[in-house]
Amino acid sequence: MGKFYTQTNLQIDDKQAWRVFDGKKQARLGSEKNPATLMVQTEERKAELEKEVIENGWFANFEVDEEQPEDISALQTLRDTPKTTVLEKTPGRNDACICGSGKKYKKCCA
Repeated sequence: MGKFYTQTNLQIDDKQAWRVFDGKKQARLGSEKNPATLMVQTEERKAELEKEVIENGWFANFEVDEEQPEDISALQTLRDTPKTTVLEKTPGRNDACICGSGKKYKKCCA
């Protein structure tokens, strides 16, 4: 036994069961494992949305029911995914200054 050895109690009561990590990764919405579920009222609307889904490479399950209201919230989520923003790298202290003066960045604009 090392000097950092500790004995732990691995029993979990019902109150703490929700904190346990199950190790299962949730699939991304619109993928083959987790398709988006869309409720539409007409076949024409279904064809219109199917075209968009296929163009973007998403997977979706369509349900056509004239009595239910249209629910395309999952498709809105797929459309509005945030884009990654890339920031310009600031020059290092000893790099040439970005203003074009020829001086080191630390002596000019820093």
